[in-house]
Amino acid sequence: MKPRSYSDEGIVLAKRNYGEADRILIVYSKNHGKTSLIAKGVRRPKSRKRGHVEIFNLVRFQAVAGRGIDLMTEAEVIKDFKEIRKDLKKVSLAYYFCEVMGKITHDGEANTQAYNLLDTNLEKLKTAGKLKILRLNFLTNLLTLMGYWPEGQHLKDPDQKLEAVIERQISSVRVGKMMLK
Repeated sequence: MKPRSYSDEGIVLAKRNYGEADRILIVYSKNHGKTSLIAKGVRRPKSRKRGHVEIFNLVRFQAVAGRGIDLMTEAEVIKDFKEIRKDLKKVSLAYYFCEVMGKITHDGEANTQAYNLLDTNLEKLKTAGKLKILRLNFLTNLLTLMGYWPEGQHLKDPDQKLEAVIERQISSVRVGKMMLK
């Protein structure tokens, strides 16, 4: 069980607007796993947290446990992966990594190895040349790590296995596959 207030670091997987100036963030954190946080007032032009809570940023944050969604009180960027944001193919692959991580993990289940895998692959993406290989290795490693595939065995089609595991299609997979051919 989480304490009333806590701090952690995590990668922003997704965001959606909420109300007039708020935003709901899905963050995969190092110690708390996938967590939904509400960032109050972050859409206002003068918000100090505004630039910190972008998708696939690695952030250090503080939050207060709420009845439903926890409230993010502070956020600070650790890594912004700006090198990725300059290349459309790399951006699409980063979105794909975040979407896969969001769909294969469950709320509140911490997995430091999965967190490190995502962070490492986003770091590799900054200088990667062969994006298709990076994507397939990420999928294989994640499926193995989460216990959906035996360690040390070759996985012929990671995409098909992923779809069977999450029971629905990844929406960014079409973009990722088309651009990475």
